[in-house]
Order: sequence, then structure tokens, then C-alpha cells
Amino acid sequence: MKYGARNQLTGKVTEIRRGALMCQVKLDLDPGASMSSVMTIESMEDLSLKEGDRVKAIVKAIHVLLVKE
Repeated sequence: MKYGARNQLTGKVTEIRRGALMCQVKLDLDPGASMSSVMTIESMEDLSLKEGDRVKAIVKAIHVLLVKE
């Protein structure tokens, strides 16, 4: 499948937090970074995602905000 987004990161699902309608999927990325994605429960089930799965994160964003702490 071809994607318009060019930022593609591979990683492993480390945690899935389910809510009523949405879930947060946490990933450990190669090499040594992490990120999370929020999606509907329906999308998670369509992908059959579970902890330990290897996935590709396709990132397409129009804004990246940096905050100095």
C-alpha cells in the first residue's frame, strides 16, 4: 500500500489503554524512542493490534510544537 506520508517509523506495541470509545497505543520505536497513537477501539480491532505486535507508524502532521520547560 502506498502512503502520502513520508515519515515512517517501525516499532513494537508495548501498551494499549482502552477507554469507552478510544484507545491509546504506546510504541517503542527503533532505535530507542517511544511514541503513542490515539485511535478508535474499532480501528484497533480492525488492525487486530495487541501488545508485542511489530507495527509501522506513519506520521503526517502539519504542526509540530516545541515547548521549552
